[in-house]
Order: sequence, then structure tokens, then C-alpha cells
Amino acid sequence: MGQGVIQVSVQGGMRCLILDAKPGAAEAAREAIAGRINRLVEKERISAEEAAAAIGRMEVIEDFDGLTPCDAVVKAIIEEIGIKREVFAKIEAAVSPDCLIASNTSSIPIASIARSCEHRGRTAGLYFFNPVPLMKLVEVIRAAETTDAAVEALTVLGKRMGRTPVTVKDSPGFLVNMGGRPYTTEGLRLAHEGIATLAQIDAIMRDCWRFRMGPFELMDLTGIDVNYPVSMIAYEGYLHDPRIKTSPNHKAMADAGLFGRKTGQGWFGYDKGKPLDRPCPDFETKAAPARRVALARQIDAASMADIFCADEEEMDLFAEMAAHDELEAFCDEVGLEIVADDGKVPILDAPGGDDASETASQMDINFRRLVCVDLLGDASMRVTLMTAHGADAAHREAVAAAIAASGRKVTLIKDSPGFVGQSLATTVGNLGCYMAEIRMASPEDIDLAMQLGLNYPRGPLALIAEIGEGKALSVLGSLQNITGEDRYRPTMWLRRRAKLVLPIHTPS
Repeated sequence: MGQGVIQVSVQGGMRCLILDAKPGAAEAAREAIAGRINRLVEKERISAEEAAAAIGRMEVIEDFDGLTPCDAVVKAIIEEIGIKREVFAKIEAAVSPDCLIASNTSSIPIASIARSCEHRGRTAGLYFFNPVPLMKLVEVIRAAETTDAAVEALTVLGKRMGRTPVTVKDSPGFLVNMGGRPYTTEGLRLAHEGIATLAQIDAIMRDCWRFRMGPFELMDLTGIDVNYPVSMIAYEGYLHDPRIKTSPNHKAMADAGLFGRKTGQGWFGYDKGKPLDRPCPDFETKAAPARRVALARQIDAASMADIFCADEEEMDLFAEMAAHDELEAFCDEVGLEIVADDGKVPILDAPGGDDASETASQMDINFRRLVCVDLLGDASMRVTLMTAHGADAAHREAVAAAIAASGRKVTLIKDSPGFVGQSLATTVGNLGCYMAEIRMASPEDIDLAMQLGLNYPRGPLALIAEIGEGKALSVLGSLQNITGEDRYRPTMWLRRRAKLVLPIHTPS
């Protein structure tokens, strides 16, 4: 991390003094960085003259007194608060009163590191992402006493380094590390409860929600030795908020030392960092494809006439009508003829937040013939199906065969409120709304940071906008009601905008 910060600094035209506590480490870092910069010349990314100039801006120093001429110092050391405070104190003793002092800590609040400093207004966080030369985001962390001038200067510094700075409130995990919790923790819960396999969860999030990696692939890449401690720091820092609680299977992997690619085994196996064969997430059947189906939701004229009744009923009816229209269109795409229920055909539904058991109970239909289809995400490549416990496998397999015949892949999961994709997408979006609610950053910066920091296809609030504010609220409400878990409690940010039919990015 430190080497990456040095590289983007000198490539940004700044003289950079390098200090390391370990003898010879600073010189070794200088040589390694010079090698990487020279490779950029070989790849024709920069000229030989630019490379020589950048390398010439690096200078190794022997002690803290060598920092005296600095305008800004960025500390990148181990995540141990006592050592960080000690280093901050030594930096402050060496530099001028107006020199900026920034920590690259990933999760420890800046105010707690700088509490013993004399000039706390010039202290802040400057959190980069690995590998620094490739990851464009830098979080500028504003502590309680950080001045506006310090934030502005560090923002300019980040831009000179070629990064995209986002100003963030000082809080456990800051923005990206906090915002990334539900993508992994909700995936972990689904796996822990046996709803779907690791490969199924990853495939659904890639194919149906356009994430570059599923949660388990992502954890293996970043390292479980990194993401488990960060999950616990955020959980403890937010006083055990259920929205970011992890699961026992996460701790078990960390305790076992199965950290992912770096150890050759994590959630999946690796050979010299390359993934080994993984279980297939696709459901395959030799059953004859279904030709006719009945739909669970039938919107009649009487329901249409009642559309302007009380708020809650109005929202439910709109959702029911939308689900019915989407399901009709889907059946047409895969070649399923919709008929009146004759007591023999499969019954299809596309619930938003409910599981198959709840759907069958609420609608008083035969759960043995009910097949639930997730249409909330993109169903053009992969379709998730679920049925209630005790359902007739023949109906499920006939529907799966019909969908597969249309060229789509099918993933069959256990009965679960919110399927897989709905629960993951809405919990990611809901936590983004919470971060906006507590003014961690602006709604637009939250989206930008999550896209740049974690390569999400869209930010969490933009994800809610894509789902629809009212639909997202309905899914989370169903998840909370069925499971009884407050991890799904909708934020007031989301609830108010959904009720008032306002865009999710509307400021308070």
C-alpha cells in the first residue's frame, strides 16, 4: 500500500520522502517502485523521460527528522492503534504546524488515532485501495476536528496523484469498507442457512445483477484474513447493528486459516492463485418441458377499480399488477401458454420478498404445484426458481426444462424470502441509504465510491433506483416480517422517499 501511494505521488509530479522503520525497507521499496515505473515505459504507458523524472523524485530518509520539509505526510503502517498514535506523535514533532498528517488506516477512526496530537485540525484520513496505481478512489476522511482547509488540501493532493477523492465522515470502516459489508454478510447468511450453494449465489449475482464477482469469489480475492476482521470492526463500531452482522461460517474460515487465493484454499480452491474447477450452479433435468401454466396472481377489474384506496393497499396493488405483467411477458418469452388453473398445471408466481410458503398461504393456492420465479433482476441469462417444502418435483422440473429450452440457465434454490438476488440487492441498497441518512457522504459520492472502490456495477442508491423505491421497500418489509430479523429493517431514508414517490438520491 505504501509503495502504491509513493508511486502515484511521484508520477503526479511531487517529491516524495520515504521512511520505513525496518532497516533497508525504504531503499528496497524505492527500487521496487522504480521497476514498476520502468515497466510502464516498456508497455508504452509513459515515456522514458517521464519515468526518469518520477524515479528522481523519490528520496530515502533515515529518521523522522528527515520529514521536516514535508507539506503532507501519509502514514501507511499496521492496523494497531497504539503504534499509529506513536507514529503520529513522532511525525508531529518533526514537521511544521501547517503540515498535513494523514493516516491510510482502513477502519480505525481518525479521531482516535490523532487524539494526542497538538494540532488535530490538520489530521485526517487518506484511505487508498489496493493496488493503488490501478484503483482510482481515495477516501478523504474528515475527523471531528479536521478543518475545511485540511480536507480541501487533501482533496487537491488526491487529484494530483491521479485519484478520485470522496470526502467521508470519520466512522468505523469509513465508506467503502462499511458499504461493502452486506454484499458478503448476506451471501454468508444464505450459505450458512443452506438456501443456496456458494457457486449458485455467485452465479446469480454475476448473471442476474451484473456484479463482476459473486460475494464468495470477492472474499477469496481480498482475503478472508482481511474481510472478516473488517466485518467485526464495523459490527463492533456500529454497536452490533444487525444490518452488518456476519455469520458463523465466516469466523470458521478465518479461524481455520483458509484465507482464499493467498493460501490456496478459501471458499473455493486455487492452484498458484488460479481458480480450480468449481461446482456447477445450473439445475439440469431430463423432464419434458411444461407447455401450459396458470398464474397465481390474477388482477381483475374490481381490483383495478380499487386502486386509489389507502396508501398501503395502493402500493400492494400496484406491485401485484406489475408482477403479473412481468410474469406474463416472461411466460411469452419462454413459450409457456397461460391458462386457467385446471388443477393439473404448474402454478407460477414472481413474488417480491415473499417465499413460496408465504405466497401459497397468503393466496390460498396449492403449494405442491407452485413454482416461484425471480424476475426482479435480469432474467435474460439465468433464472432463479424456488418451491415450498413438500412441493411436487415434477412441476418444478417441467418449468425448469421449459426455461432451459429458451436458452436460459436455471438455478434452483431452497425456499427463501427474497430468493437470493432480491435479498442481496436490497440489503446492499438499504445500507447505502443508511450511509446517506447519517451523512457519511453525499448520496452521489456514496455511489461513486462503491463503484470505484469495489467495482460494483452501480452504487447502492442507484441499485435501489433501478429496483424501484417502492418495490425495494416492499421486499425489505417482507424479509423483515417473515424472518423476524432487524437486519432487513428499511431505513427512514428509503421509506420516506418510497412513500412520497421521490427519487432515492433526493437530499434531506
